[in-house]
Amino acid sequence: YKPFHKNVERTLIESDYTKGERILGIDPKTGKKVSVRIGRFGPLAQIGESNEKEGEKPQFASLLKGQLIESITLEEALDLFKLPRTVGEYEGKDVIIGIGRFGPYVRHSSKFVSLKKTDDPFSLELDRAIELIEENRQKEKDKYIKSFDNDPEMQVLNGRWGPYIKYKTNNYKIPKGTVAQDLSYEECLKIVENQPASKGKKGKTTTKRKAKK
Repeated sequence: YKPFHKNVERTLIESDYTKGERILGIDPKTGKKVSVRIGRFGPLAQIGESNEKEGEKPQFASLLKGQLIESITLEEALDLFKLPRTVGEYEGKDVIIGIGRFGPYVRHSSKFVSLKKTDDPFSLELDRAIELIEENRQKEKDKYIKSFDNDPEMQVLNGRWGPYIKYKTNNYKIPKGTVAQDLSYEECLKIVENQPASKGKKGKTTTKRKAKK
């Protein structure tokens, strides 16, 4: 087994994919090494090294969905560092395209909106970004059916399974035949008091099973 073991060692040393890292080449702008590896939140590209001279830190960028450590090219990795980029202004505030933990996004006025699968973060322009911002606003608006000034934590919302009541951190199913828009605060409170709360799927309640003796 010794010759085999030595061959394995030699292969690992000579490979550009040792210790979970793959070296892609050199960044022409900085002259620093470009590599890809698995990070805390998934695969990422890196320019530079953590042991660079004091005051300098490596740059990081998450890989896009569909990009793989074993096949991404140097050019594709360098493109990731073109983000975030500002595509213009809307309502007096910057519109920024970037890539985060959950994928490509549009950021505007501290709000993040995910890009659609067909949107390219590297070529997406201001007009399309504004469309996504407005779509998200409408979605948020449609989610809220009503709330109550005397108790802001009591809300009637639209969910995946239909309207439901959210009170504090819990969700409550609205009885069949009840028109969500017509619910008064007192009626909502009665539903909350008479129904077990659900912290899982919206509009569904949880029940406790009795232990068998």
